[in-house]
Amino acid sequence: MASGYVLMADVTLATGMEWSEFMSSVRHTIESQFELVAREQRRKLTPLTDDLELLHTGLDSLSFALIVARLEDCLGIDPFDAVERFPVTFGDFVSLYESHSG
Repeated sequence: MASGYVLMADVTLATGMEWSEFMSSVRHTIESQFELVAREQRRKLTPLTDDLELLHTGLDSLSFALIVARLEDCLGIDPFDAVERFPVTFGDFVSLYESHSG
C-alpha cells in the first residue's frame, strides 16, 4: 500500500487474530487517532467515553477530517460513503467503523 499503512483486516488474516480482538483493535485505532490528531492540532481532547458527544470532544472540523482520512488509510474503509445518519457520540462513531469492518 502506497500510504505506508497496513490494513487492520490484512493484519487479522496474517496473524490469525480473533474477530473480537480485531474489533478491539478498531476501537484502539480510533482512540489513538483522536489522541494523535488532538496533539498535532494542539487541541484539548475530552476523555473519550461512548456517550461523549462528538461536538464536545474538543476537536474541530479539520481535526475530524484528518481522523477520518487517516482511519480510511489504516482500516481501509470509509463508512461515510453510505451512512444514513451521522454519528452523534464517540460510541456511535466507533460503532459505525465496527459495523463496516466486517
